[in-house]
Amino acid sequence: MSLIPAWRVTDAQPGRVVAPDERLPWPQTAALGVQHVIAMFGATVLAPLLMGFDPNVAILMSGVGTLIFFVVVGGKVPSYLGSSFAFIGVVIAATGYAGQGANGNLGVALGGIIACGVVVMLIGVIVAAVGTGWIEALMPPVVTGAVVAVIGLNLAGVPIKNMAPTGFDAWMQAVTFVSVGLVAVYTRGMTQRLLILVGLIVASIVYAVLTNGAGLGKPIDFAKVADAAWFGLPGFAAPVFTAQAMLLIAPVAVILIAENLGHIKAVSAMTGRNLDPYMGRAFIGDGLATIVSGASGGTGVTTYAENIGVMAATKIYSTAMFVVAALIAIVLGFSPKFGALLQTIPLAVMGGVSIVVFGLIAVAGAKIWVENKVDFGDNVNLIVAAVTLILGTGDYTLKFGDKFSMGGIGTATFGAILLHLLLRGGRARR
Repeated sequence: MSLIPAWRVTDAQPGRVVAPDERLPWPQTAALGVQHVIAMFGATVLAPLLMGFDPNVAILMSGVGTLIFFVVVGGKVPSYLGSSFAFIGVVIAATGYAGQGANGNLGVALGGIIACGVVVMLIGVIVAAVGTGWIEALMPPVVTGAVVAVIGLNLAGVPIKNMAPTGFDAWMQAVTFVSVGLVAVYTRGMTQRLLILVGLIVASIVYAVLTNGAGLGKPIDFAKVADAAWFGLPGFAAPVFTAQAMLLIAPVAVILIAENLGHIKAVSAMTGRNLDPYMGRAFIGDGLATIVSGASGGTGVTTYAENIGVMAATKIYSTAMFVVAALIAIVLGFSPKFGALLQTIPLAVMGGVSIVVFGLIAVAGAKIWVENKVDFGDNVNLIVAAVTLILGTGDYTLKFGDKFSMGGIGTATFGAILLHLLLRGGRARR
């Protein structure tokens, strides 16, 4: 099979599904690519800012990662790879990041991200050889739902304790999450899909009026934006490999596998095509993209639900538009002025957005339980979920000797898998 598909050119008749191996004429494909950049933009930019990464590198690596994924799956699976929110909690825990400015321990986080990418890629190799049945048995919905919920709950204290140093900042956090909520409920179409980005912009404008205009708080400084060049190299960084950080961050592979698995199942259902044969290659592509991103100073990447939403709304699943989107992201990554503009976002506004985002991550775990009809009348499911949530939220830590320890997210992830195997096995023997 060719690495690059020969897309069949088709038209966009109303209601017609455009398959992954088809494309519209290039001008329309380019416009769709821009739309997918907009769809992924808010989350892909927000994630690196919350972890203290260079947003330009993250945007650049999202484009590079998408092209890597495209090549590995032979252009058969429509997907955009953007910054994964699943890394936020473990990166903050591994680096001690306070929530503002550059992350001083960035290299340590990058080493862990690379380790996670290696795990995902190795799982992909196994899946390509033997199929996905063992994954679904090892990580049933009760486990994946609990682990996803823990990622969000473990982060709850970050915006509340570290991102509102003054009373004014706390009120601005409230203005921010209310703005996001109003956009989510009272808008429609693409604006609603970009609720985080639009809410952030609205709150930033309110913040600027109250600070730069009325002098109520720390004003926004646009001097760095004016001084930044339009084009230049982003702030690449080198990884540092430490066993503790790698042990803490590598378990995020569980989330990336679950996200990729769900992505392919969803696209298969929407297109009416069986994409399961590409599952292993999708894992390999995501793992390899995460390795390349981490080696360059970028965040771990994953398939994006935002872009699935755009495909579902338009019924256009052509992989060609993701090539266009990736190339646009790469161009934006080489604009220091773009990165400087992102750095002007006030800490309080980022804190308000973080409250929403971390909460949504936690709720996404519960959503997995609901959609898969997890039975909490079953004591196995009840105990696994209950213990996992408290381990992760309470940051339960296990020490291995004097040098190594595993924090709450790691213990919750491995604990959920092992506890489920133990309890399920005991019930089977009984």
